[in-house]
Amino acid sequence: MEIYYRELVRFLSAKLGDRHAAADVAHDAYLRVMERSSQAQIESPRAFLYRTALNLVIDEHRRNALRRTETLDVLDQEEQFFCPSPHRSLAQDQRLQLLQRALDELPALCRDAFLLRKLEGLSHDEIAQRLDISQSLVEKHIVNAMKHCRVRMREWDAE
Repeated sequence: MEIYYRELVRFLSAKLGDRHAAADVAHDAYLRVMERSSQAQIESPRAFLYRTALNLVIDEHRRNALRRTETLDVLDQEEQFFCPSPHRSLAQDQRLQLLQRALDELPALCRDAFLLRKLEGLSHDEIAQRLDISQSLVEKHIVNAMKHCRVRMREWDAE
């Protein structure tokens, strides 16, 4: 499945005109496909991956179109009434702690590549330069970190 990553990013870059956005969509598509593949065998993984990525692009486009049509007053009113319950905040804190545990299990380079991408928003090229590794290794580390975290979170949820 990882063999399609660069190809997918190039394809999405052409569609979106933004390599960073394309990489984000590719990551999200990989996560969705990994979730699905753990439940059932996928007949054509490449086609399924591309269809998933295109669906994510379409969904994001629809959300952006909706945001442009909403007035700021509506958004202000929604924010005014949003107040997470203490129970919800506690659950989110517990999930974050589990995620931290999963990240702590990763090799340092894998964890660093993932955090630089997800928390600092660095491009794969910037991460490769900072960590002094190849861009393809950065991509593999990020995919492996996402896969590991997803598996561990599922295991802990099942307990």
